[in-house]
Amino acid sequence: MRIVEFRQYTLHPGGRETLIELFEREFVAGQQAVGITVGGRFRDLDDPNRFVWLRAFADMAHRRRALEAFYTGPVWRKYRDAANATMADSDDVLLLRGPGFVSAPGAREVVATMCRPSGAAAFDAYAARHLGPGHALHRTEHAENDYPRLPVRTGEDVRLWFGPATPPPWPIRRLRLEPVTA
Repeated sequence: MRIVEFRQYTLHPGGRETLIELFEREFVAGQQAVGITVGGRFRDLDDPNRFVWLRAFADMAHRRRALEAFYTGPVWRKYRDAANATMADSDDVLLLRGPGFVSAPGAREVVATMCRPSGAAAFDAYAARHLGPGHALHRTEHAENDYPRLPVRTGEDVRLWFGPATPPPWPIRRLRLEPVTA
């Protein structure tokens, strides 16, 4: 399993399409060039000011090196002001362990579900009954964030998966997401 960042950005009104265009044109290739696997990128169908995306790393050491290379490199330096001008908040980030996720070609809507289970054994029993390999299940990575320039949410134990499933017995948050196509 890889280290995965699940990133949810709150954007200034009208900024989402500007960020998506910039992201697709410059930031996907720019991150891939330093060894970051850029996964799914999505419009939140229930919030016109939210952009959701994933990126993955082989391990925490690789994450630190790749983030340092990208955020001190020429692509970010050239386009960071334009990107940051679209964002009201970019700190809603979960650090997870899982397979990452990219939606199937032609998908129009993807559901992402997050929950905070009452315990690992209870969640594992739920997952065994209701989730399969296609759900791309992710679990909180509790390693220390060794790249503090980019905050991640801490102090919570989250499970996140993609695709429909019977709701678990814990409170959930469901995101209806539209894949961004390049």
